[in-house]
Amino acid sequence: MPTQLIRRALPQDCPRMLDLIKELALYERAPDEVTVTPEHFLQSGFGPHPVWWGFVAEAGGVVQGFALYYIRYSTWKGQRMYLEDIIVTKAARGMGLGRLLMEALIQEAKDRNFSGIVWQVLEWNEPAFNFYRKFNARLDPEWVNASLETTP
Repeated sequence: MPTQLIRRALPQDCPRMLDLIKELALYERAPDEVTVTPEHFLQSGFGPHPVWWGFVAEAGGVVQGFALYYIRYSTWKGQRMYLEDIIVTKAARGMGLGRLLMEALIQEAKDRNFSGIVWQVLEWNEPAFNFYRKFNARLDPEWVNASLETTP
């Protein structure tokens, strides 16, 4: 098994992270929905006022996955980590990288005194449900997603 490493994402990881985002969009049956530019992605994570943070998973010196989060504020619970994406490329699944990424997120949430971690899962994504159940995640079918696009 190749050497595995979980580390904080760096600016030079952004092109590979965008490749993985496109792979995730294809898996989630929405390949045309990725419209973020490389410049915007980089600036949003590593500019003077970052809005996201992340970890990458390397295997054999190659980024094979990542987890990206931002801070969400709950009027009931305070600051919480919002897990936007966690992905391991198809070729590297089963190596334990997803578990290592999730463990890094949990530790980060504890270190930053967040009150918890929240995220969304597509209702048909049974492999994701099975993965999150290993961490005793509570899956809540009660809430309905809502969004409003503000760009032309």
